Amino acid sequence: MALTHFPQALRAAVEAVLRIDATFAEIVAGTSEPQVGLIRLAWWREALERLDHSDPPAEPRLSAISKQCLVRGISGAMIAEIEDGYVGLLETPADWHRVGKGGSALFRVIAALLGEQDDKLDAAGALTMLARTRNLAPEDAKPIALEQLATLRGHRFAKPLRPLTNLARLAARDFLRAESEPEATPGRAFSLLSHRLSGKVT
Repeated sequence: MALTHFPQALRAAVEAVLRIDATFAEIVAGTSEPQVGLIRLAWWREALERLDHSDPPAEPRLSAISKQCLVRGISGAMIAEIEDGYVGLLETPADWHRVGKGGSALFRVIAALLGEQDDKLDAAGALTMLARTRNLAPEDAKPIALEQLATLRGHRFAKPLRPLTNLARLAARDFLRAESEPEATPGRAFSLLSHRLSGKVT
C-alpha cells in the first residue's frame, strides 16, 4: 500500500529498496542464534557494497537494486547502511539508538530517489524503524522514539517527501497510543490524509 503513494516512475526503485529492508527484517525475525543472524546480515551488506564495482549476482533482489537504484545514483554502499540497524536488534540488549540509525539510512536512500532532502529525515526514519520493531522491547524503545518525536514536533515536510514521511506519521500515532491498533482503521486513514495535507508528523 505504501508504494501507491510514490510517483509511478519511482515505484520499482522504492520497492527494490524496501525488499532489501524486508530481507534484513526477515533474517532477524527468523534467527534464534544471533551469531548466525549476524553472518547472514553481513553477507547481504557485502553483496550490496560489491554492486558498486561488480556485476550483480543471480539474485533477484540484488539485480533489482542494480537495475533500479544504481542507475539513479544510489550506491549499494548507501543501501548497505540500513543493515546496521538490524545488527542493533541482535545485540543483547538491543541497541535502540543503532536500530534507529538503520531507519534513518532507509529514509535517506528513498529521499535521494525522490530527489529531496530535509534535515529532519533522520529523526523520521529512526522513529519509523523503532515503531516497526518495538514489539521486541516496547518500553526500552519508547524513550528514544519520544526523543525523535520531540525533534519532529511542528516540522513540515515538503510534498515530494510525504509518501515517505507518511510512514513516520503512522509511527508517531503508534507510539502515542496506549494500545496497539490494527492496520486500515479510519483513524490511520485520517492520519495519512492529515499528513498529506500538512506535512506534519506530530
